Amino acid sequence: MENPAPLDAAAVAHDMSFVGLFLQADPIVKGVMILLVVASIACWTVVFEKIVRLAAAKRQAKAFEALVRSGGSLDGEQKGISGHVVKAAIDAWRDQDPSETRAERRDRIERAMRAALGLEMKRLQNGLALLATSGSTAPFIGLFGTVWGIMNSFSSIAKSQDTSLAVVAPGIAEALFATAIGLVVAIPAVMAYNKLSGDIARLQSGFVSCIGVLGNRLARDRGSVKHRAAAE
Repeated sequence: MENPAPLDAAAVAHDMSFVGLFLQADPIVKGVMILLVVASIACWTVVFEKIVRLAAAKRQAKAFEALVRSGGSLDGEQKGISGHVVKAAIDAWRDQDPSETRAERRDRIERAMRAALGLEMKRLQNGLALLATSGSTAPFIGLFGTVWGIMNSFSSIAKSQDTSLAVVAPGIAEALFATAIGLVVAIPAVMAYNKLSGDIARLQSGFVSCIGVLGNRLARDRGSVKHRAAAE
């Protein structure tokens, strides 16, 4: 009748809930958990920010495509990415050299637009490195916490000379919880990185195809009054 008492006391002493596992964890393991939670918050912040910016960029891309396909006036009212691309096109169109051929003029205008687009794409890509880094390192950071926690569990076994589940389970549970948090951080980060990278690549491809059409149009309409007025 005396043996169940220590087991009951051990069961009461160890809270197996998520909060309990965190509070009872070794300081090193607890630090790993905190680091992973901070990384998760940072990753989700990047994801939501990119979703909002990509939605706006897609609307701008559609408006830019409609403008280019329709042959509308480049009046400088475009905003965001399309506005920067159109401004670069107008500036390049204004800087004309009478001795250059149409092909050279088109290439120069398109290079100016692609350079402006490249800068905007780099701004869109800011933060994706955090997702890639978190996705690749979070499982290993969690695994470090797990290894450290299991080492502490073995140390507890050696000190208590007791291999019962009541002695081993809490430490192992705390250790495995660190790995679980690492996976919770890594999996969404990798999925979000792949999705956002693909969306940005498709967005850039759409702009590039329109840049080719617009470059040809500006190179052809060398003395167009409409474009001259827009440029001024």
